[in-house]
Amino acid sequence: MRALIVVLLICMASCANAQFRNGRKLELPEPVLCAKRIIHEINNGTNYFYHWRANISEEDWLGARNYCRLRCMDLISLETKEKNDFLKAVIARDDVDEVWTSGRLCDFSGCQRKQFFPRHINGWIWTGAFEQLAPTTDKARTDWSWTGETGDPQPDNWEYTQNRKLESCLAVFNNKYNDGIRWHDAACSRRRSFACEDIRELLIYARFLRPDVDIP
Repeated sequence: MRALIVVLLICMASCANAQFRNGRKLELPEPVLCAKRIIHEINNGTNYFYHWRANISEEDWLGARNYCRLRCMDLISLETKEKNDFLKAVIARDDVDEVWTSGRLCDFSGCQRKQFFPRHINGWIWTGAFEQLAPTTDKARTDWSWTGETGDPQPDNWEYTQNRKLESCLAVFNNKYNDGIRWHDAACSRRRSFACEDIRELLIYARFLRPDVDIP
């Protein structure tokens, strides 16, 4: 029961901290959708779904995350080198141009703690894994590109200088700037392909809600 309470608190906190100006928020899992979720690949015991292999539309960052979460998944987090290398191999194999990850600049409610400042260095988090990214200056533990639209190292928040769209979300681009497969900050409102991964806590939550539904 204690574990369940923790899960519920995590789910509710995630939703509360991700409110957007237009009223959209994070979704909670739908047990029936979790039971029917499509699994395209299993790696190290984790199930993955790839948008580009399904007959569905691209989504903005929140739309992609909600598609995953309704199915007891979340956008893929690249908190380890192994997972980052895995996704890069998938992108290269399937020849995908751009893929949303769960990476997000912590610039919303609840992000005023000292650990997230200076924000352009310490403010990035893996929202799907509840982990803070290494500082953007730590090249050994991150995979930010050394270039972008203007040739500046990532993240550069370039779109904000053009049209006031904050580049607060993290996407993986496939050699867009002749830089290989690398991380880029990007405007969250752009529609892109995405990859989902199973989230244990969401699966536990959905199974508790509907014990009568067989959720693998």
